[in-house]
Amino acid sequence: MLAALSGGVAVTGPAWPAEGPGTLAVVYPDIGEPFRTVFTSILEGIREQARQPVPGYPLGADAGTAALVDELKRRDTRVVIALGRSGLKLAAAMDRGVGVVVGCVLAVPEALAQAYPVHSLAPDPALIFAELRRQMPAARRVFVVHDPQQNAWLIRLAQEAAKAQGLELSAYEADDLKRATRAYQEIVAVAEPRRDALWLPQDSTTVEESTLLPLVLEEAWRRGFATISSNALHVKRGALFALYPDNPALGRSLALSALEALAGRRVLRGLQPLRDVLVAANLRTAAHLGIDLDPRARRIAKVYPES
Repeated sequence: MLAALSGGVAVTGPAWPAEGPGTLAVVYPDIGEPFRTVFTSILEGIREQARQPVPGYPLGADAGTAALVDELKRRDTRVVIALGRSGLKLAAAMDRGVGVVVGCVLAVPEALAQAYPVHSLAPDPALIFAELRRQMPAARRVFVVHDPQQNAWLIRLAQEAAKAQGLELSAYEADDLKRATRAYQEIVAVAEPRRDALWLPQDSTTVEESTLLPLVLEEAWRRGFATISSNALHVKRGALFALYPDNPALGRSLALSALEALAGRRVLRGLQPLRDVLVAANLRTAAHLGIDLDPRARRIAKVYPES
C-alpha cells in the first residue's frame, strides 16, 4: 500500500498529499525504524531548502509503481527526488520528460549512474583523509580492501584524494571473503603503529560484520594502528573515527540539485560521494593510539564510549 507524508503528517491508505499540483516530489522506501526517521530527516532538509510544498511518497516493498507514476504525472511533477533502491526503481519508470535526482544509495550500475545525478551515501574519501590528517598528522599510508564490483569508482576518487593529502593509498582488491581475509592478513603484518591507517569502506564483501570485522579491529588494537571507517557503528566497536551522513544537510543538497534541474540548468550526472557528513570518534581508541582528541575542538558529533 502506498502512503504519503505531507507537512510531516502521515497520511495512510489511498490518500495523497493535500498540497495542490507541484513541481517537486520525493519518493522513498516505506520501512521501519531507525530508517524511517532517517528518511524523514532528509525530507525535512529537502523542504527547508526548496521553500515550497514538497510531497513525500513512501513506497512499500510490495507496492506497485504504476499508481504512483500516474499520480505524479497528474500532479504535473517536473522533478522527482528518488531515495533508496525503491525510489530508483520508480525513477526508471518515469517519463523521460521528468527530471530525476537519486539519493540514499551506495552505488548503482554504470548505465544508471550516467542517466541521473546520483548522490551516494559513501563519504567522500577527500573528507575522510582530511579528518585522518587532523587526528593523526603523522599518518603517511592508508590501506583499504574493496570489492571492485562495488567500489571501483570510490577507489578512483580515493587515489586522487590520498595524493592531495600527501598520503600513500595501498588498495587491495577482493571479490570474496577468502581473498579479503588474506588481504587483511597481509596488511596486519606490515602496518606500522601511528603511521598507517586501515580504511573500512561500505563494502558488503570485504567488511563482513559478524566474523571478519571483529578480528580486524582486534588486531589493529593489539598492533597499535588506526582503523577509520565510513560507518559510524564501527566506531562503537573500536574504530578511531568514521564519517556518516548529516541527514538534513543531505536533504538540502538533494533539493539544490533538484531545483537546478527544475530551472533547466545542466546538472552533473553520475555518482557523487557524500559530502554532507558528521564525525563519530572513539575516545578510548584515540587514547590507546596516543591521540589527544578534544570532541569540542574537533566538532565531533558522536563520541564513544557513550557516557
